[in-house]
Amino acid sequence: MKIVVLCGGISTEREISLVSGTQVCLALRKKGHRAILLDVFCGDERIENAGPDSFPEEYDTEAAAAYARSFDDKLDEIKKERDWFFGPNVLKLCNAADAVFMALHGSNGEDGKLQATFELLGIPYTGSSYLGSALAMDKDLTKQLFRENNVPTPAGTVLHKGDELKKSSENGVGLPCVVKPACGGSSVGVSIARTEEEYSKALDDGFSYEDVLIVEQYIEGREFSCGVVDGEAYPVIEIAPLVGFYDYTNKYKAGSTIETCPADIPEDLTKKIQENCVKAYHALHLSSYGRIDLMVDKDQNVYLLEANTLPGMTPTSLLPQEAAAIGIDFPALCEKLIEVSLKDHR
Repeated sequence: MKIVVLCGGISTEREISLVSGTQVCLALRKKGHRAILLDVFCGDERIENAGPDSFPEEYDTEAAAAYARSFDDKLDEIKKERDWFFGPNVLKLCNAADAVFMALHGSNGEDGKLQATFELLGIPYTGSSYLGSALAMDKDLTKQLFRENNVPTPAGTVLHKGDELKKSSENGVGLPCVVKPACGGSSVGVSIARTEEEYSKALDDGFSYEDVLIVEQYIEGREFSCGVVDGEAYPVIEIAPLVGFYDYTNKYKAGSTIETCPADIPEDLTKKIQENCVKAYHALHLSSYGRIDLMVDKDQNVYLLEANTLPGMTPTSLLPQEAAAIGIDFPALCEKLIEVSLKDHR
């Protein structure tokens, strides 16, 4: 197949997306596909006559990744120079491909905007539709849909910039609590507040990223994640940071977190987690695949936190580890995600 692996962009998760995209492109090439790596925002102006012939048999994925990174310090300049999002040749190449593998994370990639554009243009892509992507990206809407569909989730409230709820006693959650941007990813801007001083600082930090925050009940317990592919729950993985919680550093710094898959938990708890993750998947109108993050307290109560519609895609990312536990290696998983996505979108 001719495949565009779309990555990069301008979100706070740009670098993680470039890593995911590079690994996916290498894996698809290993399986014999004519995959190319493309930064959605920066594109590739070097390509002449972009079309079906732009997917060569021989290809240097690492060089393509380096080209995308060459724009890292120029993003603000490019934003000022143009009024549109897609980089040079991006739409032409995506239209010429048999499929677009969405290796994007965060805003303008995981929030449904690109998905809606591709659906209008008839471009097949991986992952959930624009509706599911948009619903899952907004953590306030996620929590509302979880409650309405009897998916267990921590109590929480939404704060808008300028709200006067500066004291934890006014937010309906109290202390300790979790403060996080409503539409962010990779735990960017997320804080755990145990004191009034920490709560005030968490609000300031969160509002520096977005104008809407979620303040959520803090669940003391163990953290897990569970992928759902084509409506089927994958093995549960436990996430145990050596220090602190599963923040941006612990997600991506090697050796900072112990990840156990399948999780060492009783069979009935595994079943409860998987059943609730599938329920959450359907509540958010997801399709093709996604990954649900959750907490379990000391009494084995399950609390679902949020859904990732385009989870990290490197061989050591959570979803690939879950797939490996049932005998699906990374290149085969990349192929499978394309297969289920094309089936769903068709």
